[in-house]
Amino acid sequence: MILGVDTGGTFTDFVYWDGERLHIHKVLSTPDAPERAILQGIAEMEVPLQGLTVVHGSTVATNAVLEGKGVRTLFITNRGFGDLLTIGRQAREELYNLQPKLVPPPVPFEDCLETGGRIGADGVTVEPLSEADLEQLKGEIEQRNPDAVAINLLFSFLDSEAERRIESIVPQGVFVSRSSKVLPEYREYERGITTWLNSYVGPLVEGYLERLAQGAAGAQISVMQSSGSTIAASHAGGDSVHMLLSGPAGGLAAAHFMGAQVGCSKLLTFDMGGTSTDVALIDGAVRLTSEGKIGRYPVAVPMVDMHTIGAGGGSIARVDAGGMLQVGPESAGAAPGPACYGKGGRVSTVTDANLLLGRLLPDAFLGGGMSLDRAAAERAMLSVAEALSCTLEEAAEGVIRVANEHMSHALRVISVQRGIDPRGFSLVSFGGAGGLHVCALAESLGMEQAMIPLHGGVLSALGMLVAPRGRELSRSNITLLDALEEQEIESLFLQLAQQGSDALVEEGVERKAIELLRSVDLRYRGQSFTLNLLWSGCEGAAEAFHQAHQARYGHNFDFPVELVNVRVKVRERSQLPFSLNMDLSPQQLEPNYVEMAGMGKIPVYPRAALQVGQQLDGPALITEQVSTSLVALGWCCCVDPTGVLLLNKQ
Repeated sequence: MILGVDTGGTFTDFVYWDGERLHIHKVLSTPDAPERAILQGIAEMEVPLQGLTVVHGSTVATNAVLEGKGVRTLFITNRGFGDLLTIGRQAREELYNLQPKLVPPPVPFEDCLETGGRIGADGVTVEPLSEADLEQLKGEIEQRNPDAVAINLLFSFLDSEAERRIESIVPQGVFVSRSSKVLPEYREYERGITTWLNSYVGPLVEGYLERLAQGAAGAQISVMQSSGSTIAASHAGGDSVHMLLSGPAGGLAAAHFMGAQVGCSKLLTFDMGGTSTDVALIDGAVRLTSEGKIGRYPVAVPMVDMHTIGAGGGSIARVDAGGMLQVGPESAGAAPGPACYGKGGRVSTVTDANLLLGRLLPDAFLGGGMSLDRAAAERAMLSVAEALSCTLEEAAEGVIRVANEHMSHALRVISVQRGIDPRGFSLVSFGGAGGLHVCALAESLGMEQAMIPLHGGVLSALGMLVAPRGRELSRSNITLLDALEEQEIESLFLQLAQQGSDALVEEGVERKAIELLRSVDLRYRGQSFTLNLLWSGCEGAAEAFHQAHQARYGHNFDFPVELVNVRVKVRERSQLPFSLNMDLSPQQLEPNYVEMAGMGKIPVYPRAALQVGQQLDGPALITEQVSTSLVALGWCCCVDPTGVLLLNKQ
């Protein structure tokens, strides 16, 4: 028995495999205590806890960082580097603004402690860490009484001894992170920010997981990591920085799985939820990046390569002082939510616009479990219509067009701006609101194929079920490939593989079921940024790098190639316990018809009544428990045996 849970900004989604079939469910999120919504959903689904495996994506770490609500954390570094996190890369958000808004430093000056233990880039000690240094640090930590400590000494990835000694004098009960464990890579600022973030949110994540474990006693709980693999909850708190893209990573894991089921490996995905839209590109495999950001902070641990914008079903529509219609990034969230939810919302949202245009059916939302208030949506949209001097219908159409343009631009960022032609890909929509926008977005990018997975409204939760247990490990080893001994790098790969495999075995994975993926970060000597490539030996790696540089940037150089980081992905090789194949002969029902703005009467099909191989011509609405999809005029769709709707431009 496996339960996948995705905690979103508006809804918490559930997908449960009971050993024979899948069950899906949604409840409104409880942002102040996310575990409350999870326990509510488990109770409503009547899921037995004994013998249950729960895999979930958590927003606790993400929300704490974005809202600046982490714990008080001391930052310990070498003498003269106490302002390391404050200075950062001296980057400015507005390059030509001579009076930028002052932004508070990540760590207040009084909470930045300096000490010895400095080593140089060659690994030689520059300033030793003395017993007097340790005694002074211990006294300062006890005096300040922080919730957490982050240790980040220069070049600690070459020698972690000094950081370990500092870690040993931190009082019991204080959460501690050291950079040589969290991110043993070069770039002291990125390593420092990542280590600080791990401590900043670590106690919150640990506390949340403890409360969830107590409420779901008897179940085995795991957490989705930003890299798309899972980790046992007992270890997740100590590696909380790996959970910053926990939920969205589940969606990509499921999209990749669905694509493999229908034989399509080139996918552009967009996950449109209530608060935001996440877009990504899959070309054979889910792409990872070590150059991600959360808010204004760089996070250098591996995470799914994704672009996020503030455009979702709950995005608020308004007319600004210049008379321009704006949609998002502000969201109505889960409480009060869109006006049509009938929970006190008074501002118009994308969901209200879809309802007014006839794309959402008031009595079919959440499978009939929640009725939408059209009159409330009209009242909320009226202020937008009056400001634009247009009808309610025209205002609603404008809101949808603006929201679509925001999402279309995001899809171009992840594809066209990286030199990738989206016309060779299939657009995959998921999230509760995605199916209503997929055809319009595909047309805006010149794409002629799209997919709407079964249970697309809870696809991120489904991804929790198909994601393997795993770890991503790395270490910096800056050396020219020409000067590198193959035996040296093989030894480093072996160390990382052993470390990751031991962690999985501790979680109950059989060693023979573990697979390894080895890669390296390469660059031309003198460059600052790298490209990640599968390891194929020194000679093969250099040639592969020249080709990858040409494909990414349109040129390459006859320069020496330099190895920067060694990476090992360790994951469980597992067989899925369930099948997505549909019943080949469900009861076929005649469609109902509804009036849709600008299209007249169009058919409405319950998705559960569609037969494998059945074809539908647009326009048509397809309703299911957790989402509604629109097959637009000029599009047709075919029902795949897996339940995926395959859309094609006619």
